[in-house]
Amino acid sequence: MMAGLKFTGNLKQDAPAFLAHHGKPHTAEHVRDVAAEARHIALKTGDNADSAETAGWLHDISNVIPLSERIETAQAWGVEVLPEEATFPMIIHQKLSVVVAREIFGISDEAVLSAVGCHTTLKVDASPLDKVVFIADKLAWDQPGVPPYFDEMKAALDVSLDAAALVYLQFLWDRRDSLRVVHPWMAAAYSQLSENRLL
Repeated sequence: MMAGLKFTGNLKQDAPAFLAHHGKPHTAEHVRDVAAEARHIALKTGDNADSAETAGWLHDISNVIPLSERIETAQAWGVEVLPEEATFPMIIHQKLSVVVAREIFGISDEAVLSAVGCHTTLKVDASPLDKVVFIADKLAWDQPGVPPYFDEMKAALDVSLDAAALVYLQFLWDRRDSLRVVHPWMAAAYSQLSENRLL
């Protein structure tokens, strides 16, 4: 993965350079946007802005691995592959990004790695940093136009991280019958945050 590349030690340069080197300029733009959004949210909520930004830069760093090779790569790296991930390999990129962040970018902060590792689905007992990066990824999404849940999530962010995270989880849950798979981490996170809202 590092053939022909030399890191500067500055993640803001190295992460996009790594992605661009592997033919992923669109992902390089997306991680820049998510890093900025994660820092903004963390500053607003009193969480660690540097950690949030770092996780933002690295959350999609494994997109350099072709979709057709992700399950095989996960197995080779000793990453657990859930049935839903085997069915829809795109989702496992969050777990693969943890390995790339740790092994190639030298990230050892478990809080940052956790946020990278659940940024697509969230998970039960997610930390505030997990939620910050999850929300940032949804607000600075990698599709054209404005996300349909954008305004509601932004408003919910003024209430709490949980409220904002639940906006997207509810958005997915309402469409679960049309999803390729319902990832168990997402379902569990939705259940937990929904129950907490009712308490």
